[in-house]
Amino acid sequence: MIDLRSDTVTRPTQEMREVMAKAEVGDDVWGDDPTVKQLEALAAEQTGMEAAIFAASGTQTNLIALMCHCQRGDEYLVGQTAHTYKYEGGGAAVLGSIQPQPINNEADGSISLENILASIKPDDIHFAKSRLLCLENTTGGKILPLDYIEAATNLASDHGLLNHLDGARVYNAAVKLGIDVKEIVKYFDSVSICLSKGLGAPVGSVLCGSKDLIEEAHRWRKMLGGGMRQAGIIAAAGIYVLENNVQRLEEDHENAAMLGQELTNIPQLEVDLEYLHTNMVFLKSSEGDFTALSKHLEQKNILIDARYTARLVCHLDISREDIQTTIAAIKEFYA
Repeated sequence: MIDLRSDTVTRPTQEMREVMAKAEVGDDVWGDDPTVKQLEALAAEQTGMEAAIFAASGTQTNLIALMCHCQRGDEYLVGQTAHTYKYEGGGAAVLGSIQPQPINNEADGSISLENILASIKPDDIHFAKSRLLCLENTTGGKILPLDYIEAATNLASDHGLLNHLDGARVYNAAVKLGIDVKEIVKYFDSVSICLSKGLGAPVGSVLCGSKDLIEEAHRWRKMLGGGMRQAGIIAAAGIYVLENNVQRLEEDHENAAMLGQELTNIPQLEVDLEYLHTNMVFLKSSEGDFTALSKHLEQKNILIDARYTARLVCHLDISREDIQTTIAAIKEFYA
């Protein structure tokens, strides 16, 4: 099966399974798991942060960050299409009593500085207290420019807000830009990084920040049901991907670029090449939705995400041959 639905569908490699099987473990709730500690230290070092905490998912690490930064009745400023607002079950509001202030995203995935400024509330009892700006990079596969990140986070800081980055795919951004991930993360007070997307681990995310923030994060993780015991077994996979799978993200970007470029030759399709920055190809069709295409591809053992629009995601388990097979199958359908 050629599964292009998401970069979350990757399977652990044999080498990854071997390091997981050999991982030294302990009870992480007691702070006794050496492999979890090693992963957290590695994540903190790579991001330039003081400390890190390992959790089950990016949904959890994002929520922990929001609950560390915000109190009941505070609000966070966030893009309309951001995961922390749209795709994580409303956890900040439901579990944290934190009010989201969604703001329209621009075509490039950013939130305009003008709209950020207009959304920051004055110190008035009628309003929720603006406490945090939450950005996402990459967002829909798009990379936020460094000068924009600097300007947006400086604007937030100048008005007393903290800054959090949902960096689920921030390594994709760093690799594409040819820079160290620290150069992106340095503008933020915290960053959440997903190990189980393009990097290829089977499960887990890390939240990185100051020592004080991570100390508080341990309490919220426990309260949210995220205390894990011999978690070194899965943390070992996280170490493996941070040490071995970062630079190979270039292959995903190259495969996505090839896929997108070839699909522009199909008259019925509109391909967003302008913002095809990393590993995601988005399609629009002059013939309506992609239900028929999806069924056609599934018969050929190819899966795509066609729930809202057509999104094809390249990842660790997708080879150049798989891309060529997919291109041929899509061209056959439209022919």
